[in-house]
Amino acid sequence: MYNLQGLIRKNIVNTNMQFEKLGHVSTNITNYSTNAYKPVRFETILSEDGYLSGEVRTDFAQGSIKMTQREFDVAINGSGFIPVTSENGEVTYTRDGSMTVNKDGYLVTNDGHLIGDGIKLPINYYKIIIEKDGTVECISQYGDLPEKIGKIPLVQFQNQEGLKLTNGNKFIATVDSGEPVLLKNHDSIQQGFLEVSKTNVYNSVNEVLRLNASMIASTKLMKVIDDMYYKAINLNE
Repeated sequence: MYNLQGLIRKNIVNTNMQFEKLGHVSTNITNYSTNAYKPVRFETILSEDGYLSGEVRTDFAQGSIKMTQREFDVAINGSGFIPVTSENGEVTYTRDGSMTVNKDGYLVTNDGHLIGDGIKLPINYYKIIIEKDGTVECISQYGDLPEKIGKIPLVQFQNQEGLKLTNGNKFIATVDSGEPVLLKNHDSIQQGFLEVSKTNVYNSVNEVLRLNASMIASTKLMKVIDDMYYKAINLNE
């Protein structure tokens, strides 16, 4: 009787692990078109007693870079994150360089987070140039020399896998990640480009199909064990 109960409990735990893994794979597929999205993988470990445990890891490998030719699009070609600040003052970090200008003239993310410490553009200008080191320059009129109006900062972490994913495809620093370190003298910023999602949709769909088949098999096994358990406790009837 104890062995049957143990089998049922073990199968439930392992099936729940499969469900959790399926959730992460589904999230990766959902973010297939999200700029600079870093997919997560749920690594399962089978212990000696037959129970599955899992750990979530983020794949921070760089995605491909596509040309957009938009003035306020930037891609990070290499390591690093752009620090952004929400309206309530929370600082997060992103690799999504799709920017716009808010009503006050500041460069912001598409969901309104301020880029760095704040880069304000003049009301009227001819052209904005973003250098590879993140320096933002403005040409007021055709023929004028560019003037520096700010800089897009780039930071890195001692352990980027320690970062925690939050809303809007952004990360927050944790004890495991360490504090951000400002990158100096880099040439990683590319204006007019965006980093695409790192999700491999074909592998992800195959993983969904495999997990679905595995969970169906686990459910059927649970039904067989449950029937055996029911018969065992009703032997005297």
